[in-house]
Amino acid sequence: MVTSRRRYLIKRVAKLYGIVGKVAGRYIAAGYSVEFNHPTRYSPIHIIARGNGQMLAVEVVYERGKLTVETARSILEKAKLIGARPVLVVHGLGWNDVPEELRRFCEESGVKLRVVGELELG
Repeated sequence: MVTSRRRYLIKRVAKLYGIVGKVAGRYIAAGYSVEFNHPTRYSPIHIIARGNGQMLAVEVVYERGKLTVETARSILEKAKLIGARPVLVVHGLGWNDVPEELRRFCEESGVKLRVVGELELG
């Protein structure tokens, strides 16, 4: 169950940040506090989710061209910098659209791979 305060935050974040905000809304609903575009020396991390005794570094990919092993490597390096668990969220594409080599790399290196269907904005 989500409180009205969290529901308000989910709607506000989705409006401000678009697809990345909708993914962050799922973490807010699960009880995490989120931070957007956390700077690292490589590039910003889309979402930092803290709560339940853990910290997650979440990178959202919603274009087929950016769905590569290099993307998974970059989130792994960024997460190591801040001491978080890396999560790669694939938005709007099916599980079959994820390349086999990317799945294998994520499984071997410890990057959590999440496939999220289309989320309506609004």
